Amino acid sequence: MKKILIGFFSGICLILLSGYVILLSGGIPVATKGEPFPFERYFANKAIHIAIGQEVNKKSPLLIDEINMQNGAKVYMNSCAVCHGGLGGQLTSIAKGLFPKPPQLLELDDQIIDDPIGEVYWKVKNGIRLTGMPGFIDSLSETEIWQVSQLLTNVNKISVETKSILITNQK
Repeated sequence: MKKILIGFFSGICLILLSGYVILLSGGIPVATKGEPFPFERYFANKAIHIAIGQEVNKKSPLLIDEINMQNGAKVYMNSCAVCHGGLGGQLTSIAKGLFPKPPQLLELDDQIIDDPIGEVYWKVKNGIRLTGMPGFIDSLSETEIWQVSQLLTNVNKISVETKSILITNQK
């Protein structure tokens, strides 16, 4: 039994030592250009969903009305569009350099209209570590965080007036 335990712990130590040597030799890519590690997306998504927890069920205290949608659009253009783009725009120079690439939240393929508003609120408020997504807890008010969260979960239903705020000339 003693030999089995020694072999087991020796194997674990060898794996850890190998990882450390790979790390020290520069074998782990840390630049923004490159592909994610195997299972990286899976574990990252699991960690996010566990961290958000019951916040996902949180409901907005604001009405979904034109004023809140337009204010959410203004917040988006001032705080989010630099990475996530405006309507009709292309990736900004900042977005091009991020890894992973930020979703273009106003474009049809990247819209988050199916995400619970509590989840969007949590992500805007707290950010997501190691993704480039900052938390806005110290720079936006609770109302502004809810307004931009409502905008993003209802972006497929916005008025022409709200759309006009979100149009960008970024090329």
